[in-house]
Amino acid sequence: MNNMQTQDPLSLSDAAIAKVQNLIANDGNQNLKLRIYIVGGGCSGFQYGFGFDEKTNEDDFVIQKKAITVVVDALSLQYLMGAEVDYTESLQGAQFIVRNPNAETTCGCGSSFSLKEEPLEEEQKN
Repeated sequence: MNNMQTQDPLSLSDAAIAKVQNLIANDGNQNLKLRIYIVGGGCSGFQYGFGFDEKTNEDDFVIQKKAITVVVDALSLQYLMGAEVDYTESLQGAQFIVRNPNAETTCGCGSSFSLKEEPLEEEQKN
């Protein structure tokens, strides 16, 4: 488990932290951690996932923010480097939003994204 506390690769807004604290308090289980993950699918290729988990897996990156713990698996973390998670409430509904600098396009609902294409490296000639 990587418990590095230098610069976090993923940040959470105060609104997101407050909402997670509220959800955990309503559940009554202080052992819950916010799990953020990426799955294939959605209208843009990849989709953000949020859930609560009591356990921390060996390959999870752990982020402590105020009174909450966030866990992200190693595979998802590479797609979330530098991202910010926010929570918004509007006429369209309430949701967690990810502002991801690695995303080239994001769908209208904000829950899925596609990645920027990396230029192919030229093969080294011997």
